[in-house]
Amino acid sequence: MPDKINNETKKNNSEIQKIKELGVTNMAQGRDPIQILPIIGQIEGHVELPSETKTTKYEHVIPNLIAIENDSNVKGLLVVLNTVGGDVEAGLAIAEMIRSLSKPTVSLVIGGGHSIGVPLATASDYSFISPTATMIVHPVRMTGLVIGVPQTFEYFNKMQDRINEFIIRTSKITEKKLTELMLQTDELLNDMGTILIGKQAVQQGLIDEVGGISDAVKKLNEMMKNEVSQIQ
Repeated sequence: MPDKINNETKKNNSEIQKIKELGVTNMAQGRDPIQILPIIGQIEGHVELPSETKTTKYEHVIPNLIAIENDSNVKGLLVVLNTVGGDVEAGLAIAEMIRSLSKPTVSLVIGGGHSIGVPLATASDYSFISPTATMIVHPVRMTGLVIGVPQTFEYFNKMQDRINEFIIRTSKITEKKLTELMLQTDELLNDMGTILIGKQAVQQGLIDEVGGISDAVKKLNEMMKNEVSQIQ
């Protein structure tokens, strides 16, 4: 009996550790057909953010996505987003990896999908946004020292083109409309961009549908069943 209690305690501690470190309880181990990938807080790239900042670390997400792709028992991925954005390179890398998965993927924006969170939301095969969730679409910006030379502005333009190309490729929004939303100056204080709430993101073509957890899970189950029937 003591051994059984000790094993249960170790198992519970392991689950708690997964939640603390990665935000998930079910790492891809062949037990669950649906894998959950939470993307919360700020996307952390090559620079470690302060300990009091909620972050999604790309060195955690990337191996998890590879494990999902390699695990034959995982049939679908649900990406849950509540992010303010963050490191552009890391965010775009994660988005490209989600898009390249061979398994059905569904995303759900529950609080916010801002900045680089926009391509992370559109990366899935099908996307949802809750009625009160928001998405801020704005141009690339950088903090810290910026060298004021033409090469710097060229770098910014190329980075912006990469993000725009991905969003246009993975959603229904047009290039013209996306540019208009990014360069709008009458919505964000002392800044450029547009705030989209719930159904506005759907109307603009960024997100497929307004919905919640049950809608997202139902859609993913449908896609998984279709995948199985096509294989058969």
